[in-house]
Amino acid sequence: MLRRNHCPVDAQHVKALYDQRRVNYNALSELRAQRNTLSKKARGEPTLIQQAKQLKQQIQQLEASLQSIESELLTSAVQIPNDTHPDVPTGPESNARVIKTVGELRQDGKDHVELLNKLGWIDLEQAAIVSGSSFYYLEGYGAFLEMALVQYAMDKAASRGFLGVITPDIVRTPIAYGCGFQPRAGESSQIYHVHANENDELCLAGTAEIPLAGKFAAKVLDESELPKRLVGFGRAYRAEAGGRGTETKGLYRVHQFSKVELFAVSTAMQSDAVLEEFRQIQEEMFSELGLSFRVLDMPTEELGASAYRKYDIEAWMPGRKTWGEISSTSNCTDYQARRLSIRYRPTYHAGKNTLFCHTINGTAIAVPRVIIAILETFQKPDGSVEIPNVLRKWLPGQPSVI
Repeated sequence: MLRRNHCPVDAQHVKALYDQRRVNYNALSELRAQRNTLSKKARGEPTLIQQAKQLKQQIQQLEASLQSIESELLTSAVQIPNDTHPDVPTGPESNARVIKTVGELRQDGKDHVELLNKLGWIDLEQAAIVSGSSFYYLEGYGAFLEMALVQYAMDKAASRGFLGVITPDIVRTPIAYGCGFQPRAGESSQIYHVHANENDELCLAGTAEIPLAGKFAAKVLDESELPKRLVGFGRAYRAEAGGRGTETKGLYRVHQFSKVELFAVSTAMQSDAVLEEFRQIQEEMFSELGLSFRVLDMPTEELGASAYRKYDIEAWMPGRKTWGEISSTSNCTDYQARRLSIRYRPTYHAGKNTLFCHTINGTAIAVPRVIIAILETFQKPDGSVEIPNVLRKWLPGQPSVI
């Protein structure tokens, strides 16, 4: 937590709560056993009946105490982040380690909003009337370009053996929290909560990672099945778009967007290799799209609660005249698996019948930002845009320039 500059959580206090919960739970179990024994003997025996009433009061007091302790324990424990890989840089975003840079950095050109308006591919004004700021309509070839990117990413992952999944966009809030998406203490939530009635605990998924992880919740897998690799398509919803100035302009920070997500469940011995595999797939896709990008090993203060290690990929965006994040991939080790009870049964038992899995996630395509990078990278002086070769077959008429 210190390396991450994470919100302060007293680990000793959490341990004390855990120990107190165990004492209370054991005491409660003992009292319940005594009550059951007395209930069998107490028929017509005033003394035993009185003892049973006293036990009932003690049980009720312990139940209330246990509920209070468990509530405080959960509130504190969910704020504890994952451990970090020993090679992860320490500190803020500026300490990110550049692993590689691919391509040349174009220095001229219009920004994506001007290009989209000239091409007639976007309607921000009507979207603001219909849904509010940071929403958009993509239309014409803009809509088809989004679908082309989704098809390309799904096809790429499927060719590598990933199982294709269309994910639900509404999930139970405890599933999202189990993936590490609960807000830190003192921070505003990025989650859109859904309340069809007062008892609902539902929210809109901030990424397909959440329903993909939830697909394995409370499951016990066989070690021979692992790693299991999935590629999911869904909409991502972010309540706090954040950012200022150019950050909020156009498609860069929006409340809703399409996203293709890589996800895997593995053993502890496999997860580091799967993380590198995800990164390799991402680099291959962005190279085939012809983008200029760099790969960063992200420092401790940039890791989400669940991430043990995270790589970001940033594309050069000439119109914005800066780098912009288009992808990331994280090894969450057993952080999510423990909270969602995702286990596997070892082929060869070594004292334990089941072990917790590791989970790995990675963005294959976050559509709006990749559209920005494509438009600003391949724009021509007349405002037309060259279409990357790998996307043309997914577009009506298979155009090379639009």
